[in-house]
Amino acid sequence: MKPLKLIVGTLVIGISLAGAATAQKKPTKKPAPKKPAPATKVLPPLDVRAAREKVDIQLSNVNDFVTKLGPVAQGLETAEADRQAGKLSAKTAASVEASKMKLIEAIRGMRKGLSDLESEFRTKTALQKYLPNIQGITELVERSEDYAIASKFVAAKDPLRDIAAKLTDTLAVLPK
Repeated sequence: MKPLKLIVGTLVIGISLAGAATAQKKPTKKPAPKKPAPATKVLPPLDVRAAREKVDIQLSNVNDFVTKLGPVAQGLETAEADRQAGKLSAKTAASVEASKMKLIEAIRGMRKGLSDLESEFRTKTALQKYLPNIQGITELVERSEDYAIASKFVAAKDPLRDIAAKLTDTLAVLPK
């Protein structure tokens, strides 16, 4: 009987230890979520990067021109009205006419750059999806030129501001 008690006692102790051992098992750690591999920066096509730089340059040109045109526009309109009314001397009238022509030529020069830029967006395949943002800047600069020819210099700034807005919108959608 003693050996039976010994066997039963060993079994009871063994079973109780086995139960206690499973109860103390450490919970398995969940694997930490894998971090995505560092994304390599994808550069946009060369045409898009070059176009972005050109748009930025033209935006700067237009904004500078509008800033400089502001104070000059009102003075030119007043001088032009005086010239047409015959209130100015011939020398002063010639000076006003020369200033008016310089301003019109400056707008024409800007028109060339803006027209070339819009044309580039029309012809290059990589840029065509951005065309709706920039489309119409040539017509706007032509409207500004028409206002200047009609001696409406203050009104000539409005289409230029619209061009600046279109160029800003284009920059916003062009990838860096």
